[in-house]
Amino acid sequence: MPELPEVETVRTKLAPRLVGRTLARVEILDPRLTRPHDLFEVTEELEGDRVLAVERRGKYLLLRFESGLGLLVHLRMTGGFHWTPVSHERAVLELDDGSRLVYRDVRRFGTWLVLEESDLEPYLATKNGPEPLGPRFTARWLGAQLARRRGPVKTVLLDQRIVAGLGNIYADEALWRARVNPLRPADCLAAAEVARLTRAIRAALRMGIRRQGSTLRDYAAPDGASGTMQDEFRAYGRDGLRCYRCGATITKTRVGGRGTWYCPRCQASP
Repeated sequence: MPELPEVETVRTKLAPRLVGRTLARVEILDPRLTRPHDLFEVTEELEGDRVLAVERRGKYLLLRFESGLGLLVHLRMTGGFHWTPVSHERAVLELDDGSRLVYRDVRRFGTWLVLEESDLEPYLATKNGPEPLGPRFTARWLGAQLARRRGPVKTVLLDQRIVAGLGNIYADEALWRARVNPLRPADCLAAAEVARLTRAIRAALRMGIRRQGSTLRDYAAPDGASGTMQDEFRAYGRDGLRCYRCGATITKTRVGGRGTWYCPRCQASP
């Protein structure tokens, strides 16, 4: 599933070609994309509108329009935008400069939601906590959230209301950087560990953005480029391989039903 770095990469690739352009024609090919709203109603709302900004909130892409409407796109498992024809097309945006932007989604889990400007922030506030690369995401704030939860720390980190945009890959990478065992009860972390984890979350996400995300199967940027973050993994997907830090063998387990990779030596529980 695309996480913050992948969605941010999509945003930065789309913005230069979308901002200032008008949607000359909108074709939604899959009714699941906009349900429970009728696809023809959504098409009518978007067609002819001018894009003012392309933003990201957590894992959501947000297209803001001149009319005051906003289109929230959640890519889910396999959603993505492409400037060239692809298979599994679910929607097509034709711009006033003649270019064609395709939304592709193999597993059809992605969603498009059109909201009035006044409804955007309240809606996003129910879905997302503070942006982990923004000023509101502090060790004090994260520590307060962890202190209220007894479940495994990784499970808490995957709650988008705690860390917006963080998913399975970057949670494992952040926990490895912070030397925190993913199975540790969240309310047992000391203040120093929380501070280290806060810094590690930011570092893992920034590395992911620099590497334009992780391409493991379906993800690619709109221009077709693959991400290279997978070349930098220190924990995720490395079971049976040596830890880059201490040389122990990376172990795979499951936390909250999610595959989880960690080093049993340098991420040992105290």
